[in-house]
Amino acid sequence: MDGFTIEHLPEQIDDRTSVSDFEYEWGDVSFSSRVWEKALEGGGAKVVLQILVMRGTGLTDMAALRDFLVEYHERSPDWELTEFDHHGLPALHGETEAFWLPTEGVAIEVRDALGLLGREELLATARGIRFTDPR
Repeated sequence: MDGFTIEHLPEQIDDRTSVSDFEYEWGDVSFSSRVWEKALEGGGAKVVLQILVMRGTGLTDMAALRDFLVEYHERSPDWELTEFDHHGLPALHGETEAFWLPTEGVAIEVRDALGLLGREELLATARGIRFTDPR
């Protein structure tokens, strides 16, 4: 997916889960997004997992990425995040998201917007993403 290999998906992703890819831009950042959804009885769907690859010159370090995501996700400036290690790179996670910069100008975020996966599965999914093609 846009230069990344996804090596782990949570157990909640199964044969009843559909996957869709989207590309868009917001705030001088281009996004490649992959979304996994499950259909709901009676219509509609719920998002189980979303992975975002973001590319933009303003994504220079973790502080810049955090500031961008505060605005993008309309979070409070005092958004509570915890550091974690992503294969030797500094990374941050909250209750429903994990993100890091594998290189300047390229960031990735794993989102569990509905809180369906839990923290351990969110982090396992994040750690299962490898940067394979810097483009």
